[in-house]
Amino acid sequence: MTSFRSVRQVAHSPREMFDLVADVERYPEFVPLCEGLKVIRRTREGEAEIVLASMTVAYKMLREEFTSAIRLNRPAGEIRVAYHDGPFKKLDNVWTFRPLGQGGCEVGFSIAYEFRSRMLQVVMGAVFDRAFRKFADAFEARADEVYSRKGAARPVV
Repeated sequence: MTSFRSVRQVAHSPREMFDLVADVERYPEFVPLCEGLKVIRRTREGEAEIVLASMTVAYKMLREEFTSAIRLNRPAGEIRVAYHDGPFKKLDNVWTFRPLGQGGCEVGFSIAYEFRSRMLQVVMGAVFDRAFRKFADAFEARADEVYSRKGAARPVV
């Protein structure tokens, strides 16, 4: 299974970063490889909102769609993405948002995935790996744009 983890400090509040990551409908505007995203349904489970969404990812002539259940837990400062259906054998993604001084926060991003088919792993594996490594940059650049503040990211781990 392929995995990637990033922890970085940003000049935006935990609430702002949580809201940005939770706004899945906007992903096609700035997330690498994301061609489309459709929310299927939203439900509540205790303090968390559960969003079932279908994302279409595309690279050159390849196009894949997968469905995930996104658990938005604002009180815990955490967003968990659980794979539901599509080309993966497994996909786990977690975002965390921890406050820092002067209004900034520490954003944690981790993802582990394995394609269902070895052929798809060979064809798409390197592309997905590069895209996932750019996720943190894409979300921070989007936050700078949306919240009109520039802040140099400081990778921690």
